[in-house]
Amino acid sequence: MEISAQLVKQLRDKTGAGMMDCKKALIESGGNLASAEEFLRKKGLMDAAKKASRVAADGLVAIAISDDEKVAAIVEVNSETDFVARNEKFQKLVLEIAKIALVSDSIIDFTSSTGKTIKEEIDTLISIIGENITLRRARRLSVENGIVSQYTHNAIANNMGKIGVLVAIETDGEFCQEKLSAFGKKIAMHVAAANPTYKCTKCVPQDVIDKEKEIVLAQAKELEKPINIAEKMAEGRIKKFHEECTLTEQIFVMDGRTKISEVVRTFGEENRIDVNIADFSKFVLGEGLEKN
Repeated sequence: MEISAQLVKQLRDKTGAGMMDCKKALIESGGNLASAEEFLRKKGLMDAAKKASRVAADGLVAIAISDDEKVAAIVEVNSETDFVARNEKFQKLVLEIAKIALVSDSIIDFTSSTGKTIKEEIDTLISIIGENITLRRARRLSVENGIVSQYTHNAIANNMGKIGVLVAIETDGEFCQEKLSAFGKKIAMHVAAANPTYKCTKCVPQDVIDKEKEIVLAQAKELEKPINIAEKMAEGRIKKFHEECTLTEQIFVMDGRTKISEVVRTFGEENRIDVNIADFSKFVLGEGLEKN
């Protein structure tokens, strides 16, 4: 049976459910609006739509890693309260989403082991738990030769917690997976504590550097500093910016004196391999979200 877009819109306006859910409900009910609405209620989709407007800033950050540690994924799935984050059904779904992120970019449309899409799984759980649940973000890191290490802070279950970090470590030759994995975890723990924004100085966009310099020069002008002094102030500020925000320029939190770039170089020399940090990613639960 063909369902018109106008009929789908009519049901959507009435129930607040998603367009595809409305179309499916109309198909199942033979185009009858009342029956379609009842179908959505039975599936819990109307409740999910109503709860979708509520702020979900709690939940879990979860990590999944392939057996060879060459691919890893990190996801953030939000709920409204920490109570739900400790729910076994919620944790099971979050972990499944992380595993899906290892192999697919279209997570929300991925069909899970139950035969439902992840969106349908989320909507079903919303109707059971009674809170809004959202898949906020996901990222995957991989290496050709090396490992992707992980660290989970404030863990409440295996590889699930409030902060998650991935660090991709690349090398050019044979390596001991156990040693490289342990080293990568130390770097991941540093990232969790020191919160770098960029991997290296070359990774910092020029407009960011220009803005930092502009601010310092403006401050120097207000203080009526000579231009040569102002330029030196700007250079000092850029250097400090790199030390604060660039991973390779930061001081390793575990010894308080050595730059990360030096820590990486020393590890490579000790193990007779070339090592470099290819990439990293850090998710902090609820970061940037408005909380009730």
